[in-house]
Amino acid sequence: MGDHTLDGFDGPAIATRLALSACEVHRRVSSTMDVAHAAAAAGASAGTLIIADEQEAGRGRGGRRWLSPPGHGLWMTLVERPRSAEAIDVLSLRAGLAIAEALDALAGERVALKWPNDLLVRAGKLAGILIEARWRDQRVEWVAIGVGLNVVAAADVANAAGLVPGATRLQALDAVVPALRAAVALPGALRADELARYAARDAGAGRRIVAPVAGVVVGVGTAGDLLVQTEAGVVSCRAGSLVFAEDH
Repeated sequence: MGDHTLDGFDGPAIATRLALSACEVHRRVSSTMDVAHAAAAAGASAGTLIIADEQEAGRGRGGRRWLSPPGHGLWMTLVERPRSAEAIDVLSLRAGLAIAEALDALAGERVALKWPNDLLVRAGKLAGILIEARWRDQRVEWVAIGVGLNVVAAADVANAAGLVPGATRLQALDAVVPALRAAVALPGALRADELARYAARDAGAGRRIVAPVAGVVVGVGTAGDLLVQTEAGVVSCRAGSLVFAEDH
């Protein structure tokens, strides 16, 4: 069990504050994702939150390392047990949209979205989302939703962005968790209103990219796919990372 605190609040206090099933706050872990999976495998209820002050091996998509220095950010993983497989397919985008909208005030500007799982402010990376599901007999048992959010951008991390000066991790937690849980509760594919709201924050729309395919980003589809105008027509991409041509 975690015996640390976040801005003076321990796990039980945070669970009560945010109406969660349970919350653990750790001083240091390898990855909150690993701790969350272990808790879920042991029977943790939906709405169990794992937070760490520091991660020694925090990770993002594709096994990439997520730097998680102590005191600089909100490093957390939420365990949920959704029933809709279709909703899981779009959960990364749906969660990103919900969190971006919830963080605008703390970020000091509209938070942009970079498909499939990055949140950006001032052209820097503010946060990333990692979704990992565990299945049994073709049915999802649980999903672990990892969020790495820079409250204060580490000076030695290139292209990192943080929240406005004075913002606290507790304020970020208060904004992120309810938004995330509301997103998880939504069924099915992305709705028309979600697509419109995503489009208003889409950092890729209209820009030329070299990956996952070469072309110009059109937007995203209802299944969370990236739509790219190529020489052969509009292509739907379900996997990979978006790389802008000017960054290549």
